[in-house]
Amino acid sequence: MMRSAVLEDFRNNRNKRWDLQDIAGHVFEFSCDQHGSRFIQHKLTTANELSRSIVYRELIPANILRLARDVFGNYVLQKLCELGTPEERATVARALQGHIVSLSLDMYGCRVLQRMIDYLNAEEQARWVDELNGHILQSVKDSNGNHVIQKFLESPLSDKSIFILTFKNHVYEMATHPHGCRVLQRCFEHVKPELTRVLLNEMHLRTLNLMQDQYGNYVIQFILEKGSVYDRSRVIETLIGNMLPMSKHKFASNVCEKAIINASLEQRKLLIEEISLQRSDGMNPMVTMIKDQYANYVLQRALEIGEGIALDGLLNALRPQLMNMRKLPASSPFSKHIVAVERILRERNVDINAPRERIVDIHAQEPRTRPSSDSSDSGSTPIAEAKPPGVQATA
Repeated sequence: MMRSAVLEDFRNNRNKRWDLQDIAGHVFEFSCDQHGSRFIQHKLTTANELSRSIVYRELIPANILRLARDVFGNYVLQKLCELGTPEERATVARALQGHIVSLSLDMYGCRVLQRMIDYLNAEEQARWVDELNGHILQSVKDSNGNHVIQKFLESPLSDKSIFILTFKNHVYEMATHPHGCRVLQRCFEHVKPELTRVLLNEMHLRTLNLMQDQYGNYVIQFILEKGSVYDRSRVIETLIGNMLPMSKHKFASNVCEKAIINASLEQRKLLIEEISLQRSDGMNPMVTMIKDQYANYVLQRALEIGEGIALDGLLNALRPQLMNMRKLPASSPFSKHIVAVERILRERNVDINAPRERIVDIHAQEPRTRPSSDSSDSGSTPIAEAKPPGVQATA
């Protein structure tokens, strides 16, 4: 595309002092140029009303759609939304209306919509959401559209009921999708509990499956960290009895760690006993826990967090296995597991060779290097909480 003489002059004479008035009649061309776009954005932040109106009149509404989809022009439009008057923003909102779905799926258009949502009133948001209705799941699964859906879920002014109705009966489908799992987490985080209860109940039907999914495990971890005590307990109750196989799983092992961290004291005791006490069939889970490439991280977390009787049992089960593994050569694939375990024991001032004395004080731990869905850890014990809205007393 041929550049105008004004744009060529601008690109070739950067030392010249340029103002927005100097590009009158060429604002759209400048907006779609890398250097011109930056110039306009910079000038808009300090421009007076007259200078800003020059930009606004040339772009809105005639060029708004082309601008929204342009790699450089979208930034100018976002800046106009940020600095515009309420009347100008309302004009932008009306100009975008009728194109919400296509813009949501556009790499650059979705950014404009996200910025505009911050400035829409409840009525304007309702019109945009109504336009998305029938295309919400499509947007959820789109690499661009999912961000627009998340923005609506985060907005305190948007009506969330239409999203809940759309997500209903699609929770597993969303939770196991790379973009859908993020949308679902934002839904659980920002939508009122009485609305999300139907989705949470649907999620609980497939908890074990979701733990083992490369994306679904993030949703379960979110519930363990930020969900209600009721939902957290339901996840942990499902995990109890399945700790060993889940600890050995690439994705579910992350869930096992989060469960140990966020469980109540009694739940944590049951989880730790399950991976440390010898089973009735003679199988010793500790052999697996210390050697397995994923389960050893769950063991490390249990050693960091465990206390009282549960820790006593864990250390008693660990002692003979650790003694045997110390005899392995340094080149053994299990050497790093031993080093990590012994580091934790040193940090907790535990002598594995000495008679056991119950440890009560928990010392803060440095984070371990391990692929994980989230780096934030919390060892706090959840307090008792009333059942959330929509949960029957017998649940």
